[in-house]
Amino acid sequence: MFCYQCEQTARGQGCTVKGVCGKEPSTAALQDLLTYAVQGLGIVAHEARQKGVNNNQANRFTSEALFSTLTNVDFDDSRFVPLIKKAVELREAIREKAGLAPAADGPAAFTPADDLEGLVAQGEAHGLKQQDVDPDVESLRHLILFGLRGVAAYADHAAILGQEDDQVYAFVHEALASMWDKSLGVNDYVGLALKAGEINLRTMELLDAGNTGVYGHPAPTEVPLGHKAGKAILVSGHDLKDLAQLLEQTRDKGIYIYTHGEMLPTHGYPELKKYEHFYGHYGTAWQNQGKEFPLFPGAILMTTNCIQRPKGDTPDKIFTTGLVGWPGVPHIAEENGKKDFTKVIEKALALPGFQEDENKDSVMVGFARNAVMGVADKVIEAVKAGAIKHFFLVGGCDGAKPGRDYYTEFVEKTPSDTVILTLACGKFRFFDKKLGDIGGIPRLLDVGQCNDAYSAIQIAVALSKAFDCGVNDLPLSMILSWYEQKACAILLTLLYLGIKDIRLGPSLPAFVSPNVLKVLVENFNIMPITTPDKDLEAILG
Repeated sequence: MFCYQCEQTARGQGCTVKGVCGKEPSTAALQDLLTYAVQGLGIVAHEARQKGVNNNQANRFTSEALFSTLTNVDFDDSRFVPLIKKAVELREAIREKAGLAPAADGPAAFTPADDLEGLVAQGEAHGLKQQDVDPDVESLRHLILFGLRGVAAYADHAAILGQEDDQVYAFVHEALASMWDKSLGVNDYVGLALKAGEINLRTMELLDAGNTGVYGHPAPTEVPLGHKAGKAILVSGHDLKDLAQLLEQTRDKGIYIYTHGEMLPTHGYPELKKYEHFYGHYGTAWQNQGKEFPLFPGAILMTTNCIQRPKGDTPDKIFTTGLVGWPGVPHIAEENGKKDFTKVIEKALALPGFQEDENKDSVMVGFARNAVMGVADKVIEAVKAGAIKHFFLVGGCDGAKPGRDYYTEFVEKTPSDTVILTLACGKFRFFDKKLGDIGGIPRLLDVGQCNDAYSAIQIAVALSKAFDCGVNDLPLSMILSWYEQKACAILLTLLYLGIKDIRLGPSLPAFVSPNVLKVLVENFNIMPITTPDKDLEAILG
């Protein structure tokens, strides 16, 4: 196997024996083969579009398939078999309808093996690394591919809530097809990478519209970190619709619902927090499941990416849904647009739950674009008066690899006349820090999930308009952490918007070649983090 799509990849170069995420070589091979099959689907779908043939089933499937290959989503080998075969079936259906000639070779001519062993062997033969490819071209192809996996994740979330745009699907197929176009060079792929950033911006806009259109705009909300005596269900991942269905199905059943990881910001949505049994938040970021889940005395539901190998008694009380999968873990499938969480509820009722109330600190969430723009006049006034000297966007993915304490220390050392915007699970390095406020404006503002990056971008754009300057001219610095491919998509969006001086860590992507990195540095001054003291001094002078 060879995989280097995440920040924690072995030795900072690539996983070759087993994934640091827990991915077995067979799983890696099947993910590579699904990617290969979807590239074949992309080639045919892109060509068919030129003839007026557009298959929405293939559009939605492409998002689901690419999302399935994103880090920490699906570890169940058996679930990749139907996906691989479906990619080929859709490819051939589109080819026939568009009247396209069969391909002679490559992914558009791929025929899957009949059994799992054969599919694994095919996946090993069609891995990420291709022979006789310029390293800079390969680097850019992989940057685009991993970015597409992030775009696909956001597109899937948005489509679940009824928000789609064919230009997103059209570009994804075009970009997949481009990876097998030998006529394209470095400049072409740089353009495609920036285009991926543009398309991701549109995709995040769709997701924002879906979340806020169905569940309302998040409002500042205090979330308890303790618990109530009683039965309990813990919900992790990102999916708001899954949470909403679970809340409705557990109404009046004597079960308290808690969030974990990236579900924390859901407490700010009016249509979710109206449920009285939606109580508080338990635990921290995804990588701490191994020690936090065994201690939770109720059922656990994983709704999207970030699952890890279940430890302790977790296998007896955990369920997956959506695209998440782990071998042997019960999966809740959707039927006719709805999910029946009866099994999760029955498990929660059978488990002891919390025996007594626990009163702990609380944290504030709900500072998405609508909430922040609602007090924009106060923020602008505070900046003009000198009360707020600088804004820091400190966010991104968390992870277990050493070096991430940088983000905790950085936030702790920011001056008292600065404001920290944060989003995604990187915030769990400092989300419970009491940083005070500036004239009633909290110094730490939780914008939301990684899925809410659109909110952070809109806040920056609104501030730039208020001060009649470009975003790069604002007293705003971005200190980002990355782990998986949604972060790649967001980075491409920031580059498309021309954002410069981004500090990225804890390490730079292994799939970015020295020459590609040079382009990023020269054009966007993207740089690695160093130490909190040095970076703060460089930023604030």
